[in-house]
Amino acid sequence: MQILAHFGDGGPGPWVLFLPVVWALVIGGGIVLLRRTVWRGRRGPGPGGPTVEADSPVAVLGHRFASGEIDEDEYWRRLSVLDERFGRGGGA
Repeated sequence: MQILAHFGDGGPGPWVLFLPVVWALVIGGGIVLLRRTVWRGRRGPGPGGPTVEADSPVAVLGHRFASGEIDEDEYWRRLSVLDERFGRGGGA
């Protein structure tokens, strides 16, 4: 450790690394904060795929399942029909 900024000669020693590390943490924290708040709304759909509009049949089905109107088997059966008719499955 004596080589670092002439520690034995009265230099700052390892403290010379303190300020760059603090600035790196401040900048990194700012970037993380921006990514989690401001920049999130400007991106498109996340890794989960495309978003579902609130009044779409899939969203209505999800709300009915969440409220307990239909059970899990009914949910998956109806979702497969909707995927074939409106979604990925039926390409027509």
